[in-house]
Amino acid sequence: MNSPFQNIGIVTRPNTPEIRDTVHTLVDFLQRERFAIFIDETSAEEHRVRPADIAQCHAVGKAELGKHCDLVVVLGGDGTFLSVAREVAPYSRPVIGINQGHLGFLTQISRENMVEGLRPVLEGNYLPEERILLEISLVRNGKICQRSLAFNDAVLSRGGAGQMIEFEVFIDQKFVYTQRSDGLIVSTPTGSTAYALAAGGPILQPGLQAFALVPICPQSMTNRPVVIPASSEIEIVVTKSGDARVHFDGQSFIDIQNLDHIFIHRYHHPLRILHPTDYQYYKTLRQKLHWGEQLL
Repeated sequence: MNSPFQNIGIVTRPNTPEIRDTVHTLVDFLQRERFAIFIDETSAEEHRVRPADIAQCHAVGKAELGKHCDLVVVLGGDGTFLSVAREVAPYSRPVIGINQGHLGFLTQISRENMVEGLRPVLEGNYLPEERILLEISLVRNGKICQRSLAFNDAVLSRGGAGQMIEFEVFIDQKFVYTQRSDGLIVSTPTGSTAYALAAGGPILQPGLQAFALVPICPQSMTNRPVVIPASSEIEIVVTKSGDARVHFDGQSFIDIQNLDHIFIHRYHHPLRILHPTDYQYYKTLRQKLHWGEQLL
């Protein structure tokens, strides 16, 4: 195969031993087409890959795939895709998803049509798309104590005690509001169809350079979602934390203390996603959100 890619990475959905047949089909196809194959070592350790297939691959850590691969193939659902996006984005490597999950907003090729869907992409026939990420810094007592990336959203939320939290929001160092609520979602356009949508936020077309700030059950009903340019810097000052946390893509978190400052801005590297040439964003919305079909 004449391809713009040479080294292909594979990441599989966690806790899915039955995915081994899908991995075997993919490894067999890539090997026959003479690609170098890199497999996420956790996939191998958790027996999601047959031993014979592991022997045909280079096993590396997920964080190392961006160094070695020209393209990363994600076998899983949107959650698996999110975990890969944060690792690969710093290296500007493209990612494509094979849907093994339920919703599949990010994983566009079906498992049943995996080889047929991947072949034209590997031959260079695809629709590329760049999507922004968030970079979040937690400052405590004047010092940065953690930096994290998020592809969907960063969520400040109350903890197990169930008490509302209080915080102030600044955009580009200008005071916006004080809020008492269950929390605040700061969402990218990609994340606008996830938790932010469930909390009443707007759907943002993926190519927009914008963030949405979506309150979670605010005490004041006048606190509404706000959309701002992605060039903005958001600062959240927590004045009453309870046992609040900040979650990153719903996959990791850090505990928050009173007077913590949370700074959020656009990460300097976008994630490059490859889609099949028949991909249509609004068609995906209709299918996943069960919107009505065209009448005429």
